[in-house]
Amino acid sequence: MNISIFGLGYVGCVGAACLAKLGHNVIGVDVNANKVKLIQEGKPTIIEEGIAELCAEGHQRGLLHATQDVNEAVRKTEVGFIVVGTPSTKEGHLNLNYIYTVARQIGEALRAKEGFFTVAIRSTVLPGTNRKVGEIISEASGKQRDIDFTVVSNPEFLREGSSVKDYFNPPLTLVGTDNLRAEQQFREIYKDIPAEFVCTDIAVAEIMKYVNNTYHALKIVFGNEVGNICKGLNIDSHKVMDIFCKDKQLNISPYYFKPGFAYGGSCLPKDMKALKTLAHDLYVDVPVLDSIYGSNEKQKQRAVELIMAQGKRKIGILGLSFKAGTDDLRCSPIVDVVESLLGKGFDVRIYDKNVKVSELTGTNKDFIMAKIPHLQHFVTDNLDAVCQESDVLVVTNKEKEFADLLQRYENKTVIDLVRQWKEVDYNGHYEGLSWGDINTNRTAQTRKIQPDFVKTEF
Repeated sequence: MNISIFGLGYVGCVGAACLAKLGHNVIGVDVNANKVKLIQEGKPTIIEEGIAELCAEGHQRGLLHATQDVNEAVRKTEVGFIVVGTPSTKEGHLNLNYIYTVARQIGEALRAKEGFFTVAIRSTVLPGTNRKVGEIISEASGKQRDIDFTVVSNPEFLREGSSVKDYFNPPLTLVGTDNLRAEQQFREIYKDIPAEFVCTDIAVAEIMKYVNNTYHALKIVFGNEVGNICKGLNIDSHKVMDIFCKDKQLNISPYYFKPGFAYGGSCLPKDMKALKTLAHDLYVDVPVLDSIYGSNEKQKQRAVELIMAQGKRKIGILGLSFKAGTDDLRCSPIVDVVESLLGKGFDVRIYDKNVKVSELTGTNKDFIMAKIPHLQHFVTDNLDAVCQESDVLVVTNKEKEFADLLQRYENKTVIDLVRQWKEVDYNGHYEGLSWGDINTNRTAQTRKIQPDFVKTEF
């Protein structure tokens, strides 16, 4: 395929050389004449293991070229990658001027080009950039998106020092597009890359690099704070973390990475608090560990605010224990939500088939009685009664019996705290706690709800 690369810095140089290695005909574009000269001579613009050999090979095979002429590059190619820099401003925002300048230049070049052209944003950008780039190109070219051209988001996952190896062995290939023709082009471009090809929503692809890198930063800080505690105890922290990393079922897995409700139960709150206390006793500052509890409490408060925002007093809570398949109420986050709602005068009904108030014992009983001493007046094992008598249904865990809830009880407001359903087509109002609107039934979703009370601010 004929491909242009706009920007011959770190990512651009690696991308150009690697795409040539995959057999594509590549034209690099840069305003810097020296960078263009280097590529034209078969030399890299950066220092990186393996890149010099790839540039030389691409040059010898006649597959790697460079120019300062945007018009030439657009005219001779079908796909153009934007890989210019997105530096931070003083306030921490991204400076997208380079991206927008290149977009306008591409748009102007498209005026004289026949045939469909795909622009791929490889630079790290925030959601909304793809849409803006499309608008700029359309304005500059006089052409229509998805008819004459399209814009996809194709973030890179390269580490300096191993970028060439990473390019040919990525964890996945991610392309955000709503254009089938562009998706097919990119499947062709990356067909020889041994990784899963993931095609997703544009905004999802745009935010992924930020999520990934922030998590990588969090891991480093978490490891350092654990190490500082271990040093205070004269423990080899590397042995600790080596063992930690051996657990691929829970520690390094997708298990705990699903946005939803707060954590609870008998272990996480207790053990997290104990480790923080240990650090405090050792006079070791652990700001990341210190922030976990507060963040968890804010998630509970978000749930309360979301329920209250529906403007209905009759609330049905579906699940009281801290997770499905258990009667354990200790530190169950929904208990705090119920306590708050009752304190604000809401009419609360609770369904949980696993919780038998008369059979509660020990710390389980002590905990719930300290929070909701008259629990027996609110909890029942009759799911239908709770759902029929409530205007708002709050799903708190993934009990299998809740799977067909949307089909059985229409025209309710459903608050989903745990992403019970991957996709929703509900004849009522659906709200997820930590994800966007996924109800495809737009008539029902946008129907105005008549509140039972007027919310006031004091």
